[in-house]
Amino acid sequence: MSERKVLQKYYPPEFDPSAITRTRKDKSAGLKLQTVRLMAPFSMKCTHCGEFIYKGRKFNARKETTDEKYYKIAIFRFYIRCTRCSGEITFKTDPKNNDYECERGAKRNFEPWREAKLAEETEEERLDRLEKEEAERDAMKELETKVLDAKQEMAIADALDEIRSRNARHERVDKDGIRTDVLPDDAMDTKQQDMEDAEAARNAFKNPLPNIGEVDDSAEALPVFVKKAREKKDFGAALGIKKKTSVPAVALAPAATAIGPPKPAMLLAGYDSDED
Repeated sequence: MSERKVLQKYYPPEFDPSAITRTRKDKSAGLKLQTVRLMAPFSMKCTHCGEFIYKGRKFNARKETTDEKYYKIAIFRFYIRCTRCSGEITFKTDPKNNDYECERGAKRNFEPWREAKLAEETEEERLDRLEKEEAERDAMKELETKVLDAKQEMAIADALDEIRSRNARHERVDKDGIRTDVLPDDAMDTKQQDMEDAEAARNAFKNPLPNIGEVDDSAEALPVFVKKAREKKDFGAALGIKKKTSVPAVALAPAATAIGPPKPAMLLAGYDSDED
């Protein structure tokens, strides 16, 4: 049985220590690919067998230093194998978003907090949006300036046309010998007629208005309607009810009122007693 701790080593007789040369390994080649122990940075699903790998599961991975860089920050790639089908899964670091990016062999599961974080506007996006809004604002301002310039040019063109037409008219008048400040006969007649109509209307309103309260006797008399009373129908006679004749009131003697008990008052005309 061999010893647990080797204290004695066997050197053959032909061993020559000077024949052993010390060699240095290439550090760049050694750092290019390393074997490291890591945990899955995110939950994923294997595309080969459909196995779900949860976040935090430990793997023996191969670490590779890529030639890509982000602001002089090295980007690393990791190779792991699926726990069920041993399919190769590759992902790399993403220093721009402080996260990892799945490349092949697996599909990253949906994470709502990650979606909300990606939906937030970053500083670069905000700067891009401000630059875009400023460019649009400049475009609108330029368009408004163009519209104002076009209106001004149209006004200037109209004024020039008017000046040219007036100059042409003056030149024609000078050649023909006709004055343009004298109105033609038709215009004079129309102006005179308008003045006469205005004077007639002014005189008509100056006359006093007739008194409305005065009544002309010569006018025909208006018909007069007289209200006629309607005769009351005797519904009692139609039903066979006879009316009793009224009893005239009798004057009492003064002596009878002096002595004796009071007598019942006489019934009023047209009213019947309870005995009847």
